[in-house]
Amino acid sequence: QVQLVESGGGLVQPGGSLRLSCAASGSIFTIGDMGWYRQAPGKERELVTRVTSLGNTNTNYADSVRGRFTISRDNAKNTVYLQMNSLRPEDTAVYYCNADVWTTSKIHATFWGQGTLVTVSS
Repeated sequence: QVQLVESGGGLVQPGGSLRLSCAASGSIFTIGDMGWYRQAPGKERELVTRVTSLGNTNTNYADSVRGRFTISRDNAKNTVYLQMNSLRPEDTAVYYCNADVWTTSKIHATFWGQGTLVTVSS
């Protein structure tokens, strides 16, 4: 029905940068908020940041990433991005995107991607 596919993860040295992408496809009428979450080994999934359909992020950044990570979206492409700079070993996690979607069948639901692994290590 609706698929979210993340890309851009990988291995990076501390202090390095990565850009994650998440493209939504399928029976989409419109998309509301989109967000990035992450789950480190042995920890619960946590919010990294979210963005509204108008591109407003307000204060929706986790304290641990504020000033280093930036979320953006391209509504024409149904895609959300996460630019990650000054990466630290503690940023190592599987990163998931999600989206609040109204489908062409008038169903409103939150969809998740399959996750992409980010490893920060020297």
